[in-house]
Order: sequence, then structure tokens, then C-alpha cells
Amino acid sequence: MKLSDLPALNVAELRELLRAREVSAREVVEALRERIAEIDPAIHAYLSLDLEEALKQAENVDLDLPLGGVPIAFKDIISMAGQPCTCASNILRNYRATYDATVVERLKKAGAITFGKTNLDEFAMGSSTENSSAGPTHNPWDITRVPGGSSGGSAAAVSADQAFAALGTDTGGSVRQPAAFSGVVGLKPSYGRVSRFGLVAFASSLDQAGTLTKTVRDAALLLNAIAGPDARDSTCLANSVPDYAENLDRELRGLRLGLPKEYMTDGIDSQVRAAINAAIAHFESSGVEIVEVSLPHTEYAVATYYMIASAEASANLARFDGVRYGHRAEGPRDLLDLYGRTREEGFGAEVKRRVILGTYVLSAGYYDEYYNRAQKVRRLIRQDFAEVFSKVDALISPTTPESAFRLGERSADPLRMYLADVFTIPASLAGICGISVPCGFARTEEGTELPIGLQLLGKPLDEARILSIAHGYEQGTDWHKRKPRLAPKLQVPSSKIQT
Repeated sequence: MKLSDLPALNVAELRELLRAREVSAREVVEALRERIAEIDPAIHAYLSLDLEEALKQAENVDLDLPLGGVPIAFKDIISMAGQPCTCASNILRNYRATYDATVVERLKKAGAITFGKTNLDEFAMGSSTENSSAGPTHNPWDITRVPGGSSGGSAAAVSADQAFAALGTDTGGSVRQPAAFSGVVGLKPSYGRVSRFGLVAFASSLDQAGTLTKTVRDAALLLNAIAGPDARDSTCLANSVPDYAENLDRELRGLRLGLPKEYMTDGIDSQVRAAINAAIAHFESSGVEIVEVSLPHTEYAVATYYMIASAEASANLARFDGVRYGHRAEGPRDLLDLYGRTREEGFGAEVKRRVILGTYVLSAGYYDEYYNRAQKVRRLIRQDFAEVFSKVDALISPTTPESAFRLGERSADPLRMYLADVFTIPASLAGICGISVPCGFARTEEGTELPIGLQLLGKPLDEARILSIAHGYEQGTDWHKRKPRLAPKLQVPSSKIQT
């Protein structure tokens, strides 16, 4: 195999070569660097790279560890000691993390090489990776379209073979939705399954680190490394962690999958509907029973999410005040002027919109009317899932109502943008696990093919089951093997990679 072919491999394939000593970790890092130099000016998946540190890790890595020698990219909202952690925001543009997040520590312990920070919507607030202070990321399947968000940089990097795998965060769908738009596998573990220590907080009761990979097996391998208790995160659960990779080959026959009628509405694009129906037929031919179920409070999920998430964002982002770290306005007249101008200069429009909304719903006189009522609806949504899971083993649905939309198409219409997450938000509110896997393609009027995602949702801490179901589907199809056709010399704005 030529070194230039290495970036096209998935994690499991790369591990075989590394363990057999057919390739060195240094050669893998160099091959990945060349791929990024060739492709990323068109995609803009990365915000920063530290090649020197990656090569240093490659020289000292233990290739016999579970992920020994595998470079992993990280969404730039995950702390990595000595590396930028900008959250794609001007308010943190010069900030470098002073410690490793737990997920970073655990991947290093498993032998992975920490490689690069990827682009995102500012502070993970967005569905398209257009709300980045460094500029948007482009979808590798069609550079005029979004890769999804907020983990769009991580999804695009994996899709374009600029990363073997990457970590993102999922607050309302920010791993699963970009996975669907970019044609990769996106796993959101149950809330509390993976430590949040070292993740810059957006909405603390919703944020969860997740994986973006080329295959379901790769997602299981990464989850093996990052899952488990952490005393530094009080919301992290103490439950034992199974070997997810060892449990992938379960028999599908006899399973019952629920199809929520609220997720198959008239608003779904016809090509997405056709792909989901084909996936359903595939499962039925494998001996799986598909049962229509109801999640009656789904219609309130988007409004509920934006009340709760914005309220928590308002509280969490109050720490960015120009006093302790990050951007500081010059020459303030007084403390109030310092606060006001620092945040005005540092935050982008979408962050300001959500902070204002969150402050409003938490304010005196409106707390019970909005925030407290949203929490009650959240409880009802959680109860909907609990009742349905007493009847079925998992749920199946589209990940998104349609395929990737054009860059700029929804920038002036926040409500329409928010609806891109209509099928992913309920699972986040309930704290359950979910995965998106490629299940087909939609063809545009211009003849471009855009990926479609199939979502599987499981009970809390039932990641092993949804991984095995997704793996069974993946093994019986070839959607995950399709690659975007990329031209190295595409004329789009250059990447703003820091080195």
C-alpha cells in the first residue's frame, strides 16, 4: 500500500497495519498531513494542527495498545493541554487549554495520537458550522453545502479522509446531524456515559461527547476508550462499561424496532423517506419486526430544547467577561463597560441570540412561565421514550428531515435552521443514546449526490445494542463505503489553520 492511500483507511484497518508493523505511526501522521494540505483548503475542517507534537507522540507510541498509533481529531471545544481551545469564538481566539479533557486523557492512554482541532459553530451553537469566527466548513460531497453542525469540522474531516476518526459533542444533535449530512457514523452516548470534564460547557444538562467515524466498529472502539466513571464529573455515571466492539455481531433476527409516527411526517423530503423505507425493508428481510409507535410530545421538543439549552448557555457563558481569560475590551470606562464591550466584541450573532433568550426565560416573572414549564415538558418527553422502550428494543427514524442544505440558505432564518435537528433533539432531552449511519443518497437538481442518515435510538446506557443493530445494517449494505469525489484545487477560501 502506498502511504498516500493510508488516510482512506478506517481505524480498524489502520490498527491491523500498525500492529503488523507494516507501517509506522510516524508514516501515518505524515500521510495524514499531506492529505490535509491537499484537501483542507477546500473543506476548512481544521482550525489548528500541531504536527510537531503529533510526530513526537508517534515516536513514543505503544503500537500494542487498543488505539496505538491512530491519530484522532478533536472538536475545538474539547480541552487539550497546550493546544488552542477557541470554541470557534473571537472571545477565546488566543486561549490555550492548560489541561486535558478526560476523553483526551483516555484516548492517549489507549495509544491514540491527538491530532488537530476541528471547526464548529461558535460554542457549539448551530446546525451548519457557519457560525464560526474562522469561517464555515464545507461539505465534502458538495462544497456549496453545509456539513451540518455543530460538529461539522469533525464530520467533514472524517468524510474527506482528513481524519481516521474524530470526537465531537452532541447537545441537541451536533454529532448525529453532521454525521448524516457528511455521510459518516455519528454516535451520541447516553448522558453520563462519557465524562464531560474538559468540555467547554454550552448546556450542562445536555452536552455529551460523541464520536464521528467511518464505520460502526470504529465507533465502538472509540467508545471503549472514552466511556466510564470519572470523579471529576459529578454527572458521569458509575456503571461498568462493556466491551462494545466484542458485542457487535449480535443476531438481529427477533428484534423489535419502533418507528415513531411523529418522525415520518409529511415534512420529510421524499428522497429521505424513500431511503428510510428501504432501510426498514432491509431490517424486515433480516427478521426484524418493525412496529409503529408514538412519542406524543415530540411536537414540543424543539421549543423545549431552546428554552433549556439557551437558559443554561446564558449561565455558562457568563464566565466570559474579560476579567479572567479570553478577549478583553481595551480602555473600558468602568466594570460594566468592560463586561458589555468584551461580550459584544467577542461573541457572534447566534451566541448573542441564545444568551439573550436564555437570560429572558430565567428572568424574574418569566422563570415559571418558560424555563420551569420547559423542564416539565422535558420530563414528559423522557416518559414517552420510557413507555415506548417497554415495547421495543430500539427506535428507527431519519436522522434529519432532508439532506444538506446550501451554505447561507438558512442564515437569516433561525427557526428554519433549528428545525434541522427536529429528530435528534428529543433523544438529547431524554438523555438516551443514539447513532446515525449512512443509509442512502439524495440527488440534487444539479446531479450531486448527498448522504442520508438513518438514526437508531436506544434506552439509557444501551449503546451496545444500538451499535450492534447499526453494525448489522452496515454489514448488509455498502453506503458507508462510498466516498466523496474531491478535487484538490477547488477555488474556495483557504483554510485558516494555525500551526
